[in-house]
Amino acid sequence: MILPKSNRLTPEQLTEITAIVGEFGCKIQPIVGAVRTIYAIVGDERDELMINRLEGLPYVDRIDRIQSPFKLMDKRSDLASHRIKCGGVTLGEELFVIAGACTIDPKNPNYFYETAAAVKEAGAHVLRGGVWKPRTNPYSFQGDVKSLDVLMEASRRTGLPVDTEVMEEAHIKLALDAGVHSLQIGARNALNYSLLRSVGRAIAERDTVVLLKRSINMGPLSEFITAAEYIAAFGNPNVILCPRGTTPTLDGYRNHPDESITPLLKEKTWAPVVVDPSHSVGKAIYVPACALAAVAYGADGLCIESHVSPSHGIGDDPKQAVTPDVLATTIKQAKQLWAIRRG
Repeated sequence: MILPKSNRLTPEQLTEITAIVGEFGCKIQPIVGAVRTIYAIVGDERDELMINRLEGLPYVDRIDRIQSPFKLMDKRSDLASHRIKCGGVTLGEELFVIAGACTIDPKNPNYFYETAAAVKEAGAHVLRGGVWKPRTNPYSFQGDVKSLDVLMEASRRTGLPVDTEVMEEAHIKLALDAGVHSLQIGARNALNYSLLRSVGRAIAERDTVVLLKRSINMGPLSEFITAAEYIAAFGNPNVILCPRGTTPTLDGYRNHPDESITPLLKEKTWAPVVVDPSHSVGKAIYVPACALAAVAYGADGLCIESHVSPSHGIGDDPKQAVTPDVLATTIKQAKQLWAIRRG
């Protein structure tokens, strides 16, 4: 990574360093932070001649070389001081909560509007709502672009920023054009490297956040962090890691709850961790305990499915969405636990 002496390079300086690294088969990817821009060298940065030429430039402060598969997401990288803000919260400074319905039913939008108002009242900072849904069964409800209008109307009514899952490049453009504040990469697409690249490119130099869920098919934790590296390397460092249960499934739960990986992630990366207890356990009755366990393990936030009338929801809501009153109690207890953990 190239760290300039000023907050960012001038166009002429960027052109010069791009030409230098190009001679060695590399490219430059600017990473725009809140205070300064750093410049990632994409490719093999081990060539000493290239490094010497870059370090000799009068406007370059230093070159950081991190021997890690995730050079940007590594906690030793210059991005370690990067802070992600969403919903009025700087992650890591207070407990961050995303809440809302699994799937937005465009035929019955009032349920979502009521849910949006209720989760705000319960203390959520960001409203989640599924517009497009990956389904195992091709005949199940796959989502509807009309739901995007419902999502944004709920945002206008409540003032909450919104989070929704995208599954293909066309979804990214539609969501960003509509004003979605947080793009979610679901567990089924966490290893879709083409989609990860597209998200990184599309939201470079934006404040848009990416909530990256852990795939149930991922192996070592480094694979999870490296997926986040794709997004950062292609332009946007505002990546939040979201454990949401993995395999093998645990009898009685939807997945194997993995909130305990939080401290292991924090040993390797600076990225904030927001745990999804709803998908981890898959049953509303178990969600509060799993949420509190996540906070105890050091999570920076929670992503909880909630619906004013879960039995009238579609998607996963009937099974795993908690009611807003349960959500409010869970948030209150989680904040108390957060305060105890922080000392």
